[in-house]
Amino acid sequence: MPEQQHSIEIDIPQQTLTLRDAAGNVLMRTHVSTAKNGPGERMNSECTPRGRHIIRAKIGVGAPTNTVFVSRRPTDEIYTPALRVLYPQRDWILTRILWLSGQEPGGNRLGNVDSMRRCIYIHGAPDEDIMGTPSSHGCIKMRNLDIIALFDRVAASTPVLING
Repeated sequence: MPEQQHSIEIDIPQQTLTLRDAAGNVLMRTHVSTAKNGPGERMNSECTPRGRHIIRAKIGVGAPTNTVFVSRRPTDEIYTPALRVLYPQRDWILTRILWLSGQEPGGNRLGNVDSMRRCIYIHGAPDEDIMGTPSSHGCIKMRNLDIIALFDRVAASTPVLING
């Protein structure tokens, strides 16, 4: 039986993520946190890129909740608030990663606006991080239980539309 095609929409102004099935029915809607610097596509801007993307890779299958990732690799650490005190400058990427690739050449793909080269992810975040308020370095942050639920429902190549 072929896998059902889903789609994801990120609404930057509303700070929400919506997962839909092939018929457009809402399967999941949750608050997220996009870039503190707002929307934008340029390299090193720490902005959330807009437009059409796909999930290029799924990283973290089976990893324990709160697994810490650095450069898309688990560090063998499990996040705690005490660990955050030890590493106050770390950008916490936890539990699962959905790595995005832009689909609009010159808009969010290739050159100085390439979402994949910018390492734009949908990923888990510490429980104490506030959702519904922009605070990321460009990625889309989610609650850990929400990223697990999303990760388990989508395939690589799932379309992701980021509106802003």
